[in-house]
Amino acid sequence: MLLVEAACFSQSMITVPLYDTLGADAVEYISNHADVSCVACSVKELPMVLQILDRCPTIKLVVAYPHSGRPMPANLPAAPPGCGVKVMTIDALRAAGRSAPAAPVPPTPSTMATICYTSGTTGNPKGVVLTHGNIIANAAGMEATTHANTDEPPTAGDVHISYLPLAHIYERVVFTANIHYGCAMGFFRGDPLLLVEDIQELKPTMFCSVPRLWNRIYDSIMTAVNGGSAIQRGLFHMAFNAKKAALMAGRDPPWIWEKLVFSKLKARLGGNLRIMSSGASPISPDVMDFLRVCFCPIIEGYGMTEAACSITMTHPDDMMTGHVGAPIAAIEIKLADVPEMGYTRADKPYPRGEVCVRGPSVFQGYYKDEVQTRETIDEDGWLHTGDIGAWIQEGRLKIIDRKKNIFKLQQGEYISPEKIENVYVRCPLVAQSFVYGDSLTSCLVAIVVPDPETLAAYAKQHGLKGDIVALCKDPKVTDKVLAQMTQVGKTSKLQGFEMVKAIRLHPEPFSVDNGFMTPTFKIKRPQLRQHFQGDIDSMYKALGQK
Repeated sequence: MLLVEAACFSQSMITVPLYDTLGADAVEYISNHADVSCVACSVKELPMVLQILDRCPTIKLVVAYPHSGRPMPANLPAAPPGCGVKVMTIDALRAAGRSAPAAPVPPTPSTMATICYTSGTTGNPKGVVLTHGNIIANAAGMEATTHANTDEPPTAGDVHISYLPLAHIYERVVFTANIHYGCAMGFFRGDPLLLVEDIQELKPTMFCSVPRLWNRIYDSIMTAVNGGSAIQRGLFHMAFNAKKAALMAGRDPPWIWEKLVFSKLKARLGGNLRIMSSGASPISPDVMDFLRVCFCPIIEGYGMTEAACSITMTHPDDMMTGHVGAPIAAIEIKLADVPEMGYTRADKPYPRGEVCVRGPSVFQGYYKDEVQTRETIDEDGWLHTGDIGAWIQEGRLKIIDRKKNIFKLQQGEYISPEKIENVYVRCPLVAQSFVYGDSLTSCLVAIVVPDPETLAAYAKQHGLKGDIVALCKDPKVTDKVLAQMTQVGKTSKLQGFEMVKAIRLHPEPFSVDNGFMTPTFKIKRPQLRQHFQGDIDSMYKALGQK
C-alpha cells in the first residue's frame, strides 16, 4: 500500500528493507537504476538513506513511515543541502494526495501490478514482473483448489492473521484472495515473540505460515506433553491415535477427545481455526499429521515468485503426506527429461524430470533482464523451475531434487552449496568438501576430504599416529578441521546459516573413477548424497535435527 500511495509522486521507487545497516547492494542498485526517483523507508533507516544520497543522484523524494508501530518523531532530519531531495512523512504524502485528487485509471489484466524481487542468494536479486492478471489468476486458482468440494469457502465472517512479509508473493496473493471474499485481516504487532499473544487476541479462522513456525508449535506442545505425568502422556497419545485413525478412515473423530484434549490445544491458537496452510519450503510429514489432528485441516503448497505464488496445492481432505498436491486451476505442469541427472519421464514406477509450468499466472519476465528471462521461459511459454519432480499416485507431485544446486533450509534461507564449498577449499586442511542440507533441517553438514600432505604435517606436529584412514576417524582431527573451516567461513563473511555445523572426514578424494565427479570435475551431488546418507543422518541425529 505504501507503493501505491507513493506512486502519485514517482513513476519508480524502491522500498528499503528493515535492516540495521543499509547494505552496499542497495546503494549500488539505486545508483545503477536511473529511473529510481523515490525511496520509501522506515524512520529507523532514514538517517542511513540520507547518508547515501550523494551516490544516488536520481533520488528526488524520500518518504518515511513509522518503525514497528512506534510514533513518528515531531521533526524529521533534513536532506543534505544542495542535493535537491525532499523528505516527507507518509502522512504528509497521504495529505498531498487528498489535496490533489485525480480520476482513477483502472488497471487491465495486462497492466503491471508489481515487481517482486527474488532473494538474490547466488547473485543479484531479479525483479519478477507480475501483472494484475497473473496475481488474480493465481489467487483464483489457489482458492478454487483449496475449497473444491467443500461447503466452506472464505466468507466475510472469516479472519486472517497477517504476519508473513508482504514483500513476499505468498502473503500478497493470500491477501488478494481475502480481499475478494471480504474477510477480516489483522496484522501482528511486529514482534515474533508476541505472535501467539496476537493470535489469541485476534482468534483467526485462517492461518497461513511456514514450516519454521509449525515446527515451533509442534516442539512446544510435544515438550509439554512429554513433561507431563504418565497419565497425561497416555491420554494425549490415545486421543491422537484415535482421531488420526478416524480421519484416515474418513469418519468423524470421537467427540470426547475433542472436549478433553484438543479443545485445550486449539485454544493456544485462538480456538477458531478451521483451515491452515503451509508454504515456502516442505513440511515434515510428522508435523503435518500433528497439525491436522490437533487443530484443523492443513494444506501444503509448492510455488515460486515467477508463477505468482502457487503451482500445486494439497487438498484439505488428503491425508497422504510427503507430496505437494496437484496443479492449481491456473497452472499446467509437465516434466522435462534431465538425462545428466538420470531423471526421465519414462522412469518407473513414476515419471521424473524438471518441473515446467505454464498458464495465466506465469510472470512476464525479469525486470530489465532479457537474458535470464529467456533462460527461464522457453519459446513455448514453459517456465523452467529448476526443481526435479515425480508424478506419484493419483496425480500428486513430489519434489525430489534440484536441477540447479540451490535449496532452502527449514527456516526458508536459500543455500548455494557450491559457493560454500569454494570458501572451505581455502582451508589448508581441506582438499574437497560436499556440503549438504535440506528443507527439513535448519543447518548444514559436510563430508570433507582432508588434504593428505597438510594433514600428515599436522599429525606429526601434534604427535598423532596412523595413516590417513585412521586420522580421519580421530575426533581430535575432526574437531580441528571443523574449527579451521569455521574460522575461514567467518573470515569470508559466510552467513550463520551458511556455516557447516558438523563434518565427517573421508580419506578418498572424490574423482571421476569412483563416480563422485563428472568429466568436467564437478561433484555429483545425488551420488554423494546416496553414498554418504548414513553419515548425513548420523550427523543430523547428533545435532538433534532428526
